[in-house]
Amino acid sequence: MPRIKKQISVTLFMLFSVACASRAVAQEAIPSPLDLRDAVRIALEKNPAVKAAQNTTEIAEAERLDASKRLNPALTVGSEGWRTFSADQGPFFKNQELIGRFDYEIETGGKLELRTRVADLGMRTAQASYEDRKRRLILEVQRVYSRAVLAQANLQVAQNILGEIDRIIQLNQIRFSRGEIAGGELRRSEVERLRFQDDVFAVQLDLRNAKSELLALLYFPDRLGQDFELTDALAVDSAQAGGISLISAMSSLEQLQAQALQRRPDLAAARLEEQRADTETLHQRAIRSPNITVGGGYKRDGPFNALVIGATVPLKIFNRNEGGISRAEAESARARNEAELSRTSLLLEVQKSYNAVQINQQRVRYIQGEYLQKSEQSREIVTASYRLGEANLIDLLDAERTYRETRRIHNQALYDYRISLYELAAVVGEEFPR
Repeated sequence: MPRIKKQISVTLFMLFSVACASRAVAQEAIPSPLDLRDAVRIALEKNPAVKAAQNTTEIAEAERLDASKRLNPALTVGSEGWRTFSADQGPFFKNQELIGRFDYEIETGGKLELRTRVADLGMRTAQASYEDRKRRLILEVQRVYSRAVLAQANLQVAQNILGEIDRIIQLNQIRFSRGEIAGGELRRSEVERLRFQDDVFAVQLDLRNAKSELLALLYFPDRLGQDFELTDALAVDSAQAGGISLISAMSSLEQLQAQALQRRPDLAAARLEEQRADTETLHQRAIRSPNITVGGGYKRDGPFNALVIGATVPLKIFNRNEGGISRAEAESARARNEAELSRTSLLLEVQKSYNAVQINQQRVRYIQGEYLQKSEQSREIVTASYRLGEANLIDLLDAERTYRETRRIHNQALYDYRISLYELAAVVGEEFPR
């Protein structure tokens, strides 16, 4: 009976272990189909670059904790007067000078407060840099995901055209067997198929590479070759599609610039670094003020007991921290210049992103209104005419190539427009909708 119970326990333990392992694998599974929101969420949770930035904030928090502590006191215990080489040493406590002393160094000039403030500003700078790292990662995921969507759309176009060419080849084979066309035209159509098949291969490579790059951003290093489905479409149906901010899409340039100056975490980090450098300058100047060490204790000299008190003041004669002050002032000036440079670069980014949104929107509308439908109609007309024997093979191939290029240009325009919206939302500091 005990043996049966033991076997049951082992079996239950194995089943529990298998269940836990299966659950762990399921948690690490790549969602398929994968939408952009899930891709951003997974990247923020798993990407090592974001985790490293978070570790930097933790280091800054630890440095702030360390900087806020007061100096430790010192306890000194000593003995003097032991006659090592004397034959008649006498009683130990009567021939010894015993000292027990407690000393504490008092920081002057507000060094503790300034040091704590410097570390606190450093911690806040690290936190702002962490938020900026997440902002840049989100934009990077948006770009790579959209590039995969673009490759997927181009693959559909290439496969559609290749299917049409295959149907034409089948038709030409029938017409050749009936003697309606020469063998040269059949061979020409078969040879031309290679170009359209090569387009399929090229786009397939773009799609696989984009998916692998996306998996690297999501931190699946062991499954970079795994395939998965994408859910988002290339076209932007509304301002909220694919996590695009309505504010960024509809606001004026002045509103976007003001919003960027207020929300961008990298600009906030530059301003905090400027404050930290200024505070560090004050701290270096405070170091010129000497600390005072006060102490006291007990002293026993033979049969006599006494109290000991004292104070130590360093004399700042040769070194008054001139080098530290000069270095801190230079760092403060550098931080001001870098903050001003960050502000100017930010305004330029907003201007360029705003220009890109305006131009790409016009570009998409122009292609859709002027060329997309016309190229499709032209293709259908030439294909129908060729099937009826009223158009030659060269006209058909030209129509297919024109249709292919128009669709590619349209897809690229949709991609550029979507990316310009993502970049505009990122440069003004919009949070990604979740």
